[in-house]
Amino acid sequence: MRLRIVAALSFVLAGLPPPGQDAFAEEPVIPLLWDAKERLAKPDLSALPRLRFLTTTDFPPFNFLDDQGRLSGFHVDLARAICDRLDLAEKCQIQALPWGELQEALEKGEGEAIIAGLAATAETRAAYAFSRPYLQFPARFAVQKAHPLSEPLYVRLQGRPVGVVAGSAHERMLQDYFGAAKIVPVPDEDALHAELKAGRIDAAFGDGMRLSFWLADTASDKCCRLAGGPYIAPEYLGAGLSIATRADDALLPAAFDYALQEISAKGVFAELYLRYFPIGFY
Repeated sequence: MRLRIVAALSFVLAGLPPPGQDAFAEEPVIPLLWDAKERLAKPDLSALPRLRFLTTTDFPPFNFLDDQGRLSGFHVDLARAICDRLDLAEKCQIQALPWGELQEALEKGEGEAIIAGLAATAETRAAYAFSRPYLQFPARFAVQKAHPLSEPLYVRLQGRPVGVVAGSAHERMLQDYFGAAKIVPVPDEDALHAELKAGRIDAAFGDGMRLSFWLADTASDKCCRLAGGPYIAPEYLGAGLSIATRADDALLPAAFDYALQEISAKGVFAELYLRYFPIGFY
């Protein structure tokens, strides 16, 4: 019962189709993390001399160097969209640094914000101020196309072998929410994919984004597809990705929240999501 309540609430909060609705609709589902009825004020940033986003080059498809050596990715385009919504396009800069140098650069005033996949946790909140999350990573099941499964999966999977990476947050979530399944721990994601392709498990459970990348890769041989979900569980999987600023900065996080909500409402976020995640993981 707890799973049904939590899953249903997650679908409502994230703007996702509820359990029982076709999870394989042709139109991809866009994650919606913003309440359309909420009205956020646009902060006055006229005194801001520049807005410099700090990122890295080693987190594709979020931030990377393209084949011509240009800084590219979901985060890069999202930062530019934020600058546009805040009327700061002419003051906007995006700089790439090694991951280990981001915090020092921010503290030294060499940038105003980090947009590089930094998650807001109890530990990081002690060092940074954060925007609201702009993307969360749901758990998903993957199954063979020849043996599809539909919701409610907590019923369909009872007694059936389900693979998951041993010791992961997804294993704990699977045990708590789908304990009636026959849980098959495997050492890593490669083993999980191999077990599913070979049909030795009826489903694989893990990070929806990473599963979607594997499904799109030639290594999957187009064997499989996502099923059920998505399952959003911050208590297991974290709050998602946010933009970090210096801890004493109250203005920019509010400005980012305003811009991110506007980007979502205007369809810009959907465009970016589909551009970089053609096999959606929601």
